[in-house]
Parts: sequence; C-alpha cells; structure tokens
Amino acid sequence: MDSSITITNVNKTYEGFRLENANFTLPQGCIMGLIGENGAGKSTLIKLILDLIKRDSGEIRVLGCDNLRLSGELKERIGVVFDECFFPENLNVKQIGTILKNIYRNWDEAVFQRHITNFGLPQTKAVREFSRGMKMKLSIAAAMSHGAELLILDEAASGLDPMAREEILDLLRDFIQDETHSVLISSHIISDLEKVCDYITFIHKGEIVFSEEKDLIKERYRLVKCDEEELAAIPPDAVKGVRHGKFGSTLLVEADAVPGQLTSEPADIESLMVFYSKGV
Repeated sequence: MDSSITITNVNKTYEGFRLENANFTLPQGCIMGLIGENGAGKSTLIKLILDLIKRDSGEIRVLGCDNLRLSGELKERIGVVFDECFFPENLNVKQIGTILKNIYRNWDEAVFQRHITNFGLPQTKAVREFSRGMKMKLSIAAAMSHGAELLILDEAASGLDPMAREEILDLLRDFIQDETHSVLISSHIISDLEKVCDYITFIHKGEIVFSEEKDLIKERYRLVKCDEEELAAIPPDAVKGVRHGKFGSTLLVEADAVPGQLTSEPADIESLMVFYSKGV
C-alpha cells in the first residue's frame, strides 16, 4: 500500500519544547487521527509536514516526494484547513470562488458550489458576518474543490455543533472512497475520530506514543477496576496508567496481562490518551 505521508525520525526543537524522533505513516485510502493534549506537538507536526516550519533533522515525504521539494502541482494536491479561516473578511463566497478559480489550476467550481449549497452558506454575505462554524465550512469547501488527494485538518471541527461535525465526517468518509485519497485530522473531539479514523497517532510531550490501526490499539488495552490487593497481581510493566479513587483504582493495562480473575472492559481512545498522559 502506498503512503500519502511518511515521517521518519523527525526532530524539531523550540525553547521549552522538543519534538523527538517522530515516526508515522499515513497509507493512501485511510483517515488518521492525530491526538494529544494542548502543547503536545500536534500543530508542530502539521506545520512541519506543510513546510511552514523547518525540521532540524529527519525526513518527511508527502505524496511520494520530500516535502522540501514539493512542486506547485503537488502542493495543489493537498487541501489544508486550519482552526482559523484565513479568507479576507470583506469578501463573500461568490468572490472567494472567483479568486480561487484563478489560483488553482484544477479548481472545480461545480464541486465548490455543491459543498456551499450542502453547507447552507449564503453567497453574498461577507465572511465577517459568518459564525465560526460557517467559516470552517467555507474553508473545508475550498479545500475539497481543487482536486486534493490529501486533506490535512488542524482542529477544523472545533466550534462546530454536533450536526455540522457529522456533516464533515460524512464528507471525509466519502472522500476516501477513492483509495488514492487520505486524510490527516487533529482534534480534541476524540469521539469524532473514533467514528471515522482507520489509524490513530498519539503524541505526548513531543514524543509519539503510538501510531497504529485504531482497532488494533483498542484490542491491545483494557481498563481494570481493582483494589490494592488485586493491583499487586498485575505485572507493573503492563500498567500504562492509573487513576486512584476512594473505592479502588482504575488501571490501563495491556490486554494479555490482565489476570483471569479480574473483570475488565475495552479501553476507548479517549481513555488511552487520558491514562497515558497521567502515567503510572
């Protein structure tokens, strides 16, 4: 299977932050969710992929090419949506479509107008009068209307109501029906990612904890509720996180290390992130 993004041993250092030896691969035809707490390095990774900031070392390949050497044609095959809308606020949808038509060689006005209609966006109202959710919908409509094969969304669903987010998820599902298409999406709304993602990459304090198929990750870990005596029966190196309470403890444990006498339940992705972040 070909990959849309491959990151190999990538490092980037700022004052007070270091992204260290980052590795992951986004296969074609898949959606990858990028998760982590604020300041973990999600936006840094996305900016590195887009060459908005320069890596200190390592390699990043996007659509088969070193991302430092992407041609204009290849860049047009990438659709990007950040958590803010960057269109001039005095323009309306119709004017924005006209400008983008003259920027992108593969601009498809019919596709753009279809998304605008489906999102219920007004044609002649200035962007300054749009709500945050409307601005995000406009950005997503534009990103999906110039023949992109790779979509990169950085917190694009923040500020959207549940119905609007579901619309976006449906668009992403449709987008990857073409097996040459892929999506990288960062979000704090983990439940949305669980619905659509094939892969999850979890970054914590500048290090990638795991980057694997979602279903395999969920099979690998269990949540166990136990008292102090039962806790002693679990191998310490199999415990990835602990939350202590008045009536016992809840542990994130590798599934194959859970003693048979203890009851457990599957760990969802949000629980994995929370427990890993809190540690043992």
